Amino acid sequence: MRTRLGLPPMPPTSAVVAGFVAVLVGFTSSVVIVFQAAEALGATPAQKASWIWALGLGMGLTSIGLSLRYRQPVLTAWSTPGAALLVTAGAGVSMAEGVGAFLVCAGLITLAGASGWFERVMNRIPQALAAALLAGVLARFAIEAFLQLGPEFALVAPMLLAYLAGRRGWPRYAVPGVLALGIAIAAGQGRLRLGAIELAWAQPVFTMPVFSAAALVGVALPLFVVTMASQNLPGVAAQRAAGYDTPVSPVITATGLATLVLAPFGGYALNLAAITAAICMGREAHEDPARRWWAAAMAGVFYVAVGLAGGAVVGLIAAFPKALVLAVAGLALLGTIGSALAAAMKVEREREAALITFLVTASGLTLWSVGAAFWGVVAGALALVVQRWRPARAA
Repeated sequence: MRTRLGLPPMPPTSAVVAGFVAVLVGFTSSVVIVFQAAEALGATPAQKASWIWALGLGMGLTSIGLSLRYRQPVLTAWSTPGAALLVTAGAGVSMAEGVGAFLVCAGLITLAGASGWFERVMNRIPQALAAALLAGVLARFAIEAFLQLGPEFALVAPMLLAYLAGRRGWPRYAVPGVLALGIAIAAGQGRLRLGAIELAWAQPVFTMPVFSAAALVGVALPLFVVTMASQNLPGVAAQRAAGYDTPVSPVITATGLATLVLAPFGGYALNLAAITAAICMGREAHEDPARRWWAAAMAGVFYVAVGLAGGAVVGLIAAFPKALVLAVAGLALLGTIGSALAAAMKVEREREAALITFLVTASGLTLWSVGAAFWGVVAGALALVVQRWRPARAA
C-alpha cells in the first residue's frame, strides 16, 4: 500500500532491532574513551556534549546517506583507536590545536579516498585474509560474551538458551528475542539505571582551529594512520566478507568530508564501522542480503537521535548492564564469525596465512599505537609471501 502511494516501504522489524543493537554496542563499548579524549584536550562540559552532537550526526547522516545511495549496509563510526590515541597524545595540546589536527586528518582521509590509493591497497588483500581479519576483529566480542557466564550466569545463561531456541524456531528474530529477555531479566533484578537519564538537547559548540607543528606531528598524522589501519581497513574487510562490493573510494571520501565539516564541533574522525557493521550485515538483520541496508540506515537514524538528544540518549544506553550489552553483541555476531572463518579456511594453500591473520587480529596486539587489525594483515601477507616465494633458477 505504501509503495502504491509513493511512500517508502516500512523497514523490517529485524533490521530496526539490528540497527538499535549496533548503536547500543557502538556507544556503550567506547563512549567513555571519547569523553576521556575530550578531557585530555581540556574540553568543557558543553564541548563534551558538542562532541556527541557532532559524532552522532556525522555517523547517522553518513550511514543513512551511503546506505540509501548504494542500497547496501554502509555503517560508519567514530574512530575508537583514534580516541584512545587522543587520550595520551592530547596531553599538552589545546582544544583549538586539536581541532586543527582533526581538520588535517580529515583532509588526509579525503585525499586517501578521492585519489583511490586506499582502494588499490584493499584490492590487493586476498579474500581469505580479509575474512580472517573480520573473524579476528569480532572474535573478542563473542569470547567476552561467554566469559560473562561466570560472573553474570543468571542474566547471560537464559539469554544464551533463548538465542539457541530462537535460531532453531525463529532465526530472524533470535537476537531481538535475546535483547528483550535480557532487558526483562535486568529489570527484574533492578539493574536498569533509568534514573540517571537527563532530558536535554545537545548544543553544538564551535572551536576556532589553530594549526601547530606539534599537533600536526603528534596528533594529526598518528590519528590518520590508526583510523585508516585499525578502522577503515577492517571496515572494508567486513563488507567484502559479507559479499558486498560497495565502492571504497567514494565512501572513504564521504567520511573524510563529513569529518572536515564537523571537526570544529568535536567530530574528530569518522570512518567505516567493522564490528557494529557486521551486526547490520548478518542474517539476523534480514534473510535477504539485498534488504540488510535497512539495518545500517536505521542505525543511522538512532545515531542522529543520540547526537540530537546528547546526554539523554547516552544515559539511556548507559542504563543497560554491561554484561547484557556484551552478551547481545557476542551472540549477534556468532553467525558472521562462522561465515568469515569458513571463507578464510576454504582455500587450503591460503589457510595457514589466514589462520595467522585471525590469531594476530584476535590477540588485540598494539604496536606503535596501531591496532591488531593492521598487524594481522601484515602477518598474514608475510606468511603468504614466504609460502609462495620461489628462488630464481640459475641460468
